[in-house]
Amino acid sequence: MIVAQQIMPLFDWDWIGRNLDTIWARTVEHLALTGVALAVGMVISILLAALALWKPKTYAPITSVTGLLYTIPSLAVFALVAPFVGIGNTTEKFITAEMALIAYTLLILIRNIVTGIRNVPPGVREAAVGMGYRDADRLRRIEFPLALPVIMAGVRIATVTVVGLVTVTSLLGLGGLGFFILDGLRRSIIFPTEIIVGVVLSVVLAAALDLSLLVLGRAMTPWTRRGSI
Repeated sequence: MIVAQQIMPLFDWDWIGRNLDTIWARTVEHLALTGVALAVGMVISILLAALALWKPKTYAPITSVTGLLYTIPSLAVFALVAPFVGIGNTTEKFITAEMALIAYTLLILIRNIVTGIRNVPPGVREAAVGMGYRDADRLRRIEFPLALPVIMAGVRIATVTVVGLVTVTSLLGLGGLGFFILDGLRRSIIFPTEIIVGVVLSVVLAAALDLSLLVLGRAMTPWTRRGSI
């Protein structure tokens, strides 16, 4: 008695040609899920980082809570969020997925924002105060730009993390590139082509976004170009 699933040939180029539109649509969906999570996560992280910088005693509780969220497995986060939001329709699935994805960005982004700003040399702050900069202006025009290399490093890490986690949202019926991985495994005869496409494109997408953010970060901080990345 054969208990293992049958496996189709390793790679089917004809399938790629027949499904280019689907591959493109799933890639765009993957990017959309990633972009929303990062954008919302950045807004929340900036607000919480500002609070931590203004009230230093809040930093430990903030990082403790976001650290706990970061350690929870993604499937468990979906299970925790789903009863409150639901997964009955596409909107509910999207919100459930995004809440989980956003949770994984917070610790990384908050730590890097706070660390970057705290590491601004004291002499720079004193000079800015001597020039008449108020706290908000000093943060916006002096400290934040100097902290950008550290902040962008956090954004890059968060981006790669989210791109990988978006594949798991296929279990909610959203997909992205994870759709191909799940569909390839669910078939009565395992279809490696779909699995390979999902995995490879996820890795390529993560690498491309990371490289793009690296280039953007260097363009935004020209004074660091002679330093190490």
